[in-house]
Amino acid sequence: MSGNVTSLFRSTAAHSPSMAALTRESGDGSGGPVDFCIPCNPYFPTPAMFDEMASRLREIITYYPSGADTITAELCGLLRLPPQCVAMGNGSTELITWIDHLLVRDSLAVPVPTFGRWTDQPMETGKRVDMFPLQESSGFALDLGQYAEFVRARGTRTVVVCNPNNPDGGYQHKQALVQFMDAMADRDLVVIDESFLEFADAEAEPSVVQEAMLRPNVVVLRSLGKNFGLHGIRFGYLVANPALAGRVRAMLPKWNLNSFAEHVVFMLRDHGPEYAQSLHQVRRDRLEMAGLLSALPGLTVYPSQGNFLFVRLPVGAEGTVVRDRMLTEHRVLVRECGNKIGSSSRFLRLVVRPQVDVRRLVSGLEQVLYGTGRGAAVPGPATGTGYSPGTAAIDRLMSETNGAGLRQLAAPAAGTGMPLPAAVPVAPAAADPGSTPVPAVPQQVPQQVPFPQPTAPYPQPVPVPQPAPVPQPTPFPQPTPVPAPAPAPAAAGYPVPTGPTPPGVPARGGLTAAQVRGTNGLDPVPATGRSGPQQAWPNAAGMGRTG
Repeated sequence: MSGNVTSLFRSTAAHSPSMAALTRESGDGSGGPVDFCIPCNPYFPTPAMFDEMASRLREIITYYPSGADTITAELCGLLRLPPQCVAMGNGSTELITWIDHLLVRDSLAVPVPTFGRWTDQPMETGKRVDMFPLQESSGFALDLGQYAEFVRARGTRTVVVCNPNNPDGGYQHKQALVQFMDAMADRDLVVIDESFLEFADAEAEPSVVQEAMLRPNVVVLRSLGKNFGLHGIRFGYLVANPALAGRVRAMLPKWNLNSFAEHVVFMLRDHGPEYAQSLHQVRRDRLEMAGLLSALPGLTVYPSQGNFLFVRLPVGAEGTVVRDRMLTEHRVLVRECGNKIGSSSRFLRLVVRPQVDVRRLVSGLEQVLYGTGRGAAVPGPATGTGYSPGTAAIDRLMSETNGAGLRQLAAPAAGTGMPLPAAVPVAPAAADPGSTPVPAVPQQVPQQVPFPQPTAPYPQPVPVPQPAPVPQPTPFPQPTPVPAPAPAPAAAGYPVPTGPTPPGVPARGGLTAAQVRGTNGLDPVPATGRSGPQQAWPNAAGMGRTG
């Protein structure tokens, strides 16, 4: 592959170049590289499904799709979800944008590193983003108890948890997340991003969608492109109580879902077993791939429940050099994570792929990292390419402002010419009549803790495939008291639940399980235009749990 292909990375600060751009730039007619960058299911759709789509290509792209309500009803029939609790979007990124515009008031908290739109989107609209740094020393594991304390100290109104997290694949068990949602019951909004949850196998039914529908302030975001292996179609959905889901759904453009998305959704009913098998194969590949990578000297592989692995390169290796050489010398595309806040150019995110591709990846890394043909990337320090995004400036910005919105960054402090620190709390907006009172933000806000620098030699690679130990979280702080709806007496604080919300008990003003699942017009709508026996399709709470 031509060396000038790497020039495409200079103009894509937020992400890697598209596969289409890389293929065009190569100019040799050989197609794109082996893709370890875009986290896509390599086993689904099946070849037969692709053949069927190809045979109907002209029909699909010629005509308008059905309305989003029709497509959503079909998807909800498969997932056994009430359509009133679902909003489908043109990819999860579109839904993140609408969540920010409609539901995020003034501040948002998110652990970092994570998916970039959760930090960038709110800052682009002037919100304060409070970034909770995941520590390399703890394997980037998120302690939900400490995170809850951070949210309260900052007075943040919207809270995000990605499960599994991107790029490290860190996982939170369902019951821990349910407890966290209850501890955050006095926040404006809690978002659980489950975009990669279909690839997890830590427990049988890991999703919190059923619990989200019962709560007044929880949204669960889910992707379809990633687990269905169809990033190019751009479709995803969110699940929430009918009021929240309906607010987003009402703002979505007409025909925001395209004809390809409709065609795939209506194909899925006949391909449940193939889909479940594809997820099972990805999980097996993840273990085998982690074992091969962890055998490379100096390479650290972090435990993951996603369809990708987060790895730290050996000391002295810079990710941009490794990325460029893997692409130009071995036609392998990897995701260098220097432009992710909280990460650096020493880290790569590598997508799980079949064994034949993994052997090519490992062989290329061996030559680039330790070979002698063009000089090894280690142990000598790499000089870089001159356009590495790095993280020094980004981390310094985060430390000084902790994600203050762009409008705040541009506002100089009086008489100093310096940007306003984000540690200055933003005054809460006036509450709507009848809304939950907003707790006062303490005047003294702790300073953001800078990212710690390692003081000891880097640890040896994590033995794989060993299951990651589940860290014991710090006990959740009790939320600020909120008046309970009459006639129930006011509670001093929400008790930490010991199990799922009982079927007949609403969660602080949300709906009861019976209301969501069977009454008040919230019955799942049968898929339209279909007849005859239906193949079993895994539901939204535990899709594809076969082995």
